[in-house]
Amino acid sequence: MLKIPIGDDDHVQGPADAAITLVEYGDYQCPHCGHAYPIVQQLQKHYGHRLRFVFRNFPLRDVHPMAEPAAEAAEFAGAAGKFWEMHDAIFENQSELSVPLLLSLADALDLPSADLEAALNAETFATKVQADFLGGVRSGVNGTPTFYINDSRHNGPFEFEDLVAAIEVRLMKR
Repeated sequence: MLKIPIGDDDHVQGPADAAITLVEYGDYQCPHCGHAYPIVQQLQKHYGHRLRFVFRNFPLRDVHPMAEPAAEAAEFAGAAGKFWEMHDAIFENQSELSVPLLLSLADALDLPSADLEAALNAETFATKVQADFLGGVRSGVNGTPTFYINDSRHNGPFEFEDLVAAIEVRLMKR
């Protein structure tokens, strides 16, 4: 079960009263998360206003050294109201992930790259990323991506058809 309820600190797309809430604990450098990124977008199109999507950071620092800076860059953008733009840009450029890329993405989003660089150096957003991570640990996350559908962990494959089948089961129980 999801231990940390959706709150004001979360990054959310979709209505609060959606029939389905899909929470992803993800790592920006994880190739499996990169594979899941367009699948989530496809789910959002498929379900429209019936789906609320929440992304939480779960950087696997030991395996993916750029995951933490990428998560902090997304949070930096989020502080300026551009979380989803940075989230998307990072995943769309995942194969080139580096600090210079993050700074370039900030510039492309009209965010001051010098401020992002300073925030990364000072670890300004590390506390938020760590809070997401610890919430994931409390909820039983041990790899990425990990999905929760209406607070229940999805333990199956995360291909489009598999997630649709799991969501449909939840919809029938409503």
